Amino acid sequence: MPLSEHLVEEITQDTAMADQGLAPIEQIPLRLQIADRIRKAIVSGKLRPGTVIVETALAEQMNVSRAPIREAIQILEADGLVETAAYKGKRVKPLTAREVTETYEMRQVYEVVAVRRIIEKGADVAALWQPCHQMAAAAAVEDRDGLVAADERFHRLLIRLADHDLLLASWNSIYLRVHQIMALRNDRRVPLADIAANHPPIVNALVARDLDLAVALISDHTRSLGDFDPESIAQVPA
Repeated sequence: MPLSEHLVEEITQDTAMADQGLAPIEQIPLRLQIADRIRKAIVSGKLRPGTVIVETALAEQMNVSRAPIREAIQILEADGLVETAAYKGKRVKPLTAREVTETYEMRQVYEVVAVRRIIEKGADVAALWQPCHQMAAAAAVEDRDGLVAADERFHRLLIRLADHDLLLASWNSIYLRVHQIMALRNDRRVPLADIAANHPPIVNALVARDLDLAVALISDHTRSLGDFDPESIAQVPA
């Protein structure tokens, strides 16, 4: 069985098990659980760039002591999501307009490479339909968080199907920022149905092995940065 088919089978099985609530039980250190919850709040746009992080408030909200909160924040600083600001303490790292633009430019480079490799290797892309259907379902009920999550799954799976370790590592290095920018962008009253509708044509082009069309579609999709002003995302709350 080709390696790409192994990837599709693994991804499909993992998703099916998770959907049934049968994910493995893990003993996760408290600091990692806290870091994961705060990370999700940041990359989903719930904690916006520039938001001050107050340890005592978080400790009370999560019903834990300040020690694991402090350790979690250190993890998020290493992720590049939190920084120390003079006279303000810890805060969600602000996004500059340049960083927004550069992140999307690199995302386009990576995804074009992925599309080319998928078509050249003849990889099975059937697994891409699941996040497409999830996006459509989320859009139908105006579930913005669900759509953003499915959107991220689509693009991560696209990268994985390219079966290129360095490409995946490079994607992972900007993934958190990509997810954060996607969430902030999609929060600016972009019709959810329009976002969901952008993805099936990409899959159809991959299925048809139409390289020129697939590259054009993924490039147009990732260049959607032009649909909004990067400064509007980069603004730091007062």
